[in-house]
Amino acid sequence: MANIYLRLFATATITVVLYLAAGMDWIWIWAGVYLLALLGEQWATRSVAAHPEATPSPWRRWALTVSPFLTSATFGFLALPLFASDLRFAPTLGAMLIAGSLLNVIVVNGSLRSATLSAALPHLVYLLAAPLIARTANPDAPLANVLWVGAALLIISVAVASRTLSAALQAEADAKHEAELRRQEAEEAVAAKSAFVAMISHELRTPISAILAGAARLHSEVPEASSKIHAQLISDAGGLMRALLNDLLDFSRLEVGRMAVEKAPFNLRQTLSDTLRLWRPEAAKKGLRLRVVGAASLPKWVSGDALRLRQVLNNLLSNAIKFTDRGAVEVRLGSRDEGSGHHLTITVVDTGSGISQADMARLFTPFEQLSTSVVRQHGGSGLGLVISRELARLMGGDLVVSSVEGQGATFTLSLQVEAAEAPQVGEVGPSVAGTRVLVVDDHVVNRRAIELVLQPFGVDATLAESGEQALELLSAEVFDVVLMDVYMPGMDGREATRVLRSGSGPNRDTPVIAVTASATPKDWDACRAAGMNAHVAKPIDPIELYAALAQVLSPDQRDAANRTPAAATP
Repeated sequence: MANIYLRLFATATITVVLYLAAGMDWIWIWAGVYLLALLGEQWATRSVAAHPEATPSPWRRWALTVSPFLTSATFGFLALPLFASDLRFAPTLGAMLIAGSLLNVIVVNGSLRSATLSAALPHLVYLLAAPLIARTANPDAPLANVLWVGAALLIISVAVASRTLSAALQAEADAKHEAELRRQEAEEAVAAKSAFVAMISHELRTPISAILAGAARLHSEVPEASSKIHAQLISDAGGLMRALLNDLLDFSRLEVGRMAVEKAPFNLRQTLSDTLRLWRPEAAKKGLRLRVVGAASLPKWVSGDALRLRQVLNNLLSNAIKFTDRGAVEVRLGSRDEGSGHHLTITVVDTGSGISQADMARLFTPFEQLSTSVVRQHGGSGLGLVISRELARLMGGDLVVSSVEGQGATFTLSLQVEAAEAPQVGEVGPSVAGTRVLVVDDHVVNRRAIELVLQPFGVDATLAESGEQALELLSAEVFDVVLMDVYMPGMDGREATRVLRSGSGPNRDTPVIAVTASATPKDWDACRAAGMNAHVAKPIDPIELYAALAQVLSPDQRDAANRTPAAATP
């Protein structure tokens, strides 16, 4: 469109100037004919521009070839009377007209060879005719024959410029194509890596679940203090494995943009207090003081993601205590109102060794540790701060650091939360004791681990190793809840739930809790669409499992779960 405006402006300028300066009355006829030719060219190209993927009809292809020729022939025709004019500088103006028009043809149609040739041909003819016209108009001029040399040089220059531009455009197209291929390869690599991480995480969560469940059961049953210490050691090691695995999963989700934060009402003061209370024994063990400043300035009830907030704060407190040998760790809390929400700042200040400027540049680099001694002494994946900063940004804030080597470090977390009202105090949740639960999982270790977690709740657990076996049991017996593994060979958990919901058996409306290692919002949406009522993530946390059981066994749902087979059959 910009080129059309340029051509219209050039035509109007030439017409007005030649009419006023040279008295050429016929110039208006030339301008009118050229405008008609230009309209015809635009009509011919409009459909192709609107639908570039469609193949033009034969008559439109012919119009696309002929219309540039007619437009150029009309515009360049003005050069002929200028070449023949005895007015001073008129031939020069004609040459400038042809040269400028050829330049426009090359720039506009450089990527279309047929259009370039069609539009350039009239100008080349006019250039070759220029010496003849000049010799006829000025037979005694000594430089008339030299015009042949000028015309030839101009034609050669135009040809070289056209070829150079075509090569440059082709190189640009090749570069874009190569970049697109590299982008696709990068996306495929990220997708493959994410699929690999998801697969490995699913496989690793099976033994981790068994380790944690077995250690907890062993710790509660053995009477000897030494045996309890060994059980606690196993539990701590399993918890460390789970933390590392969660870091890898969170980083993988962040990379592909699948991480999301929730918005739900929670008690901000209580959440921060509970988190800080967990770290006081760790700080006291190292002889450190853990101070909190500004808690009274915080709002009590807000809407946001309490889980992710605790995750970031846990990481900051862990690092502060880990890298501080003496002194204190101080947590400064602040809040200011912003519209209908609050802008929170949580600053963690330690008196540790600090961070050098060189290390600051690598602090938020994935899988980077500040030194090999840090890896040997403290371990870790090098992902905690990377994940924390990305989570902070997802929550509408950021995570920044300032430090002077030898004088400690200061990490400042900012985030946005919405104002919320305290929820209504409801009835005490139902007891899960005596509940009949069907545990469906293809892996025997997982089934035994879930059974160990359920036993302290007083739950009667029945085990099934496949979706098909689960449906057989569900068609013959009444259960209060089904714990359904999502990913199983053959019939997976979602398909088994869909079949259960579409049937008419005694457990058609029985609550189904999804048990999965891939507990992302997208996965949960798919589970909910299949008819599942809640979900818990592997490795199973007993508190989360109990909460999920209590949730689905609310009074209304318990009435439906305790129905008889006869009443459920239509």
